Amino acid sequence: MSSRERILGRVRRALAEVRDEDTPVERAYLREHGERSVAETVDLLAENLADYRARVHRCTDDELAAVIGRLVAEHGSSSVAVPAGLPPEWLASTRAEQVADRAGSTPHELDRVGSVVTGCAVAVAETGTIVLDGGPDQGRRRITLVPDHHICVVRVPDQVVSSVPQALERLDPARPLTWISGPSATSDIELDRVEGVHGPRTLEVVLVSGGSQGTEAGTGGS
Repeated sequence: MSSRERILGRVRRALAEVRDEDTPVERAYLREHGERSVAETVDLLAENLADYRARVHRCTDDELAAVIGRLVAEHGSSSVAVPAGLPPEWLASTRAEQVADRAGSTPHELDRVGSVVTGCAVAVAETGTIVLDGGPDQGRRRITLVPDHHICVVRVPDQVVSSVPQALERLDPARPLTWISGPSATSDIELDRVEGVHGPRTLEVVLVSGGSQGTEAGTGGS
């Protein structure tokens, strides 16, 4: 029996037990792939993010503003898009002009913004995926799609889960969800990779933990 036949068989058996719209359908998803410690889960996230060519950095809360300021400066950005609910202390060391996220922003205006800084809703270790849901520290979807440089802050371990089913349990399907696995990229018929076509060319993920002692992982590090 093929994998396709097994999957379709499970669907048919589940649907056969549904008598009306109010009958719940059992969804016994596999939520854990082995047993990992918190540290191992965070390390797996960093590894898979780097595999997707995201640049991974680690720091503490006390170091976050300095790290963001350095990343904006290294990218050469003179302006940075800022969601309305982004903690202002995150940009305390950033000298670039701050451009507020607003409903009237046009793609042309956002295209002139060098960087964008956001938080996230959840991060999935097994797939190296960052999920945005338009929360106060993430802003409208457009500000993470048009600027060329996205700095995304992930709080560890609170916002890190092992698997996609675990992430879905935390997310509201009615919200505008954006799933990001590395910088935007596409390939032509000859498989030549081009980055920055449908979103930022450069994705920097900052894994932030509490405390005053931290280790900065360089570009692509974990």
